[in-house]
Amino acid sequence: MAKRVKPWNQRLAPYFFVAPNMLIFGVFIIYPAINGFNISAYDSSNGRTFKPVGTDNYRKLFSDSEFWSAAQASVIFVVAFVVLSTVAAIGLALLLTQRIRARGFFRAVFFLPVLLSPVVIGLLWGWILQRQSGGLNSLLGIEVGWLVNGPLALGVTIFVAVWMHVGFYTLILMAGLQGIDGSYYEAARMDGASAWQRFRHVTMPLLRPTTLVVVILAMITGFQAFDFVYTLTGGGPLGATTFMVQYIYEHAFRSPIQYGLAAAGSVVLFCTIFALTLVNFWYGRRKESI
Repeated sequence: MAKRVKPWNQRLAPYFFVAPNMLIFGVFIIYPAINGFNISAYDSSNGRTFKPVGTDNYRKLFSDSEFWSAAQASVIFVVAFVVLSTVAAIGLALLLTQRIRARGFFRAVFFLPVLLSPVVIGLLWGWILQRQSGGLNSLLGIEVGWLVNGPLALGVTIFVAVWMHVGFYTLILMAGLQGIDGSYYEAARMDGASAWQRFRHVTMPLLRPTTLVVVILAMITGFQAFDFVYTLTGGGPLGATTFMVQYIYEHAFRSPIQYGLAAAGSVVLFCTIFALTLVNFWYGRRKESI
């Protein structure tokens, strides 16, 4: 029996549905990203006239102490954010897939911060953590400068980031848990495996691909953190919460404007995220093949 060939309009229909989204993505994401490589080789203070400078922007970038301070703060933030978010999301996913009372209510509560604007979240937590009139200090009856002490401000920023995103990562891991065949657990129980052994030898290996997705998403989100941090701490105190995106923003849009230097910073950030994503994929594939 001859294979039936679909008409050309049916074969092209899926591409027509995808085309508008891909066009927007290409114009507003892909093209600016590629153009950033080009701008990083020029110097401009007004965005209209550009003078070619070769690799001078990268030399300035790597000799700038503010850049290294922002890079260090970003690395600390990303590592803490990825680890805490992943661990918390796994714990919540395990809890919220159990048959507990008001399970739907708790799922909604943990997912609610995902729906809020990051700017609103920054302003809300900024009010809660004010030193003299903040809600938290008033509740505890103490006066702690949560946002005026460098290590404390960084810790608070990490906490708020985890609180804001953990619901989304929990949802992904819950889908992964529900996709695990229950027969594996039944076989483990018949072999006398404890709850910890079932988690270690059944849940985690089968959940590894989903966990890898969460780790990559959390890493990208961490390196791109800006909006809620800017409204929460403004990058302070003394640059303790100034991350890479804020460094790029300030050099691109604050006087003295240095578009080329900001573009060089964005190229370095892009290459960092891309390289770490490839490493994560390679590590995940290597674990699956063992």
